[in-house]
Amino acid sequence: MPASALATVLVLATAGPTIVSLMPSLTEDLFAIGAGQHVVATSQFTDYPPAAAKLPQVSSFSSLDAERIVALHPSVVVGIPAQASLVADLRRAGERVDLMPDDSFDDLFATLERLGTLTGREGAAAALAGRLRAETARLVRSVPAGERPRTFVVLGVAPIFTVGDTSYIAQLLALAGGTNASGVREPYARYSAEALLARQPDVIVGDRQSGLTGVLDRPPWNALRAVREGRVYILDDADILERPGPRYNEGLAWLIDRLHPRAPARAAHR
Repeated sequence: MPASALATVLVLATAGPTIVSLMPSLTEDLFAIGAGQHVVATSQFTDYPPAAAKLPQVSSFSSLDAERIVALHPSVVVGIPAQASLVADLRRAGERVDLMPDDSFDDLFATLERLGTLTGREGAAAALAGRLRAETARLVRSVPAGERPRTFVVLGVAPIFTVGDTSYIAQLLALAGGTNASGVREPYARYSAEALLARQPDVIVGDRQSGLTGVLDRPPWNALRAVREGRVYILDDADILERPGPRYNEGLAWLIDRLHPRAPARAAHR
């Protein structure tokens, strides 16, 4: 190894762990607990906070540049269990890999705790978790009693892709005073037009990238009561709802306002 490269590695080692993050949500977590300086590379679609967007991107959800990651000499590579096959080459190369579940609401806090341990920021991680839980409790108290609109979340339209009852998003729906209309158990699933027509959800939620706005005038969407009644809501920033990271309360507040439109605005930071 050239002397300059060795010096760089020694500086990084003495400054603390160096981390390659394979998921935008994990990158957000790391920056939120004050460990952003330890992140040396990130994944595609990492766009928040702005400092993270400037880092080298070495992976997508379905591929990674193992050679480039190994050359960075990370202390640890963090990702999610769905990326287990993706990181096989890294493990064979002797890299430390830590895959953290991200399907459920509780996983969000377990991940914060784990990242705090990895970076020596346990106190900051615990403090952030406490603030997030307190804000969630405040938002949940604002949800009016009564109607719990059956809500269908659209992640894609060709094919139709949605969330199941065990997903983090479905759990946010429940906190917002709604119910998941898909009727499926697994966290994320393809869905049939026939099942959607039979379900007739009260509310439909999607984002700009889902393609939903371009199909509302055609089957099966134009036969849905929620479409005819104008109860279709499009989220401009999908990440606050679909990314299980420290901004999730913004997504929760957005859901509350759409599922219960007569209630007052709930999040001063929106």
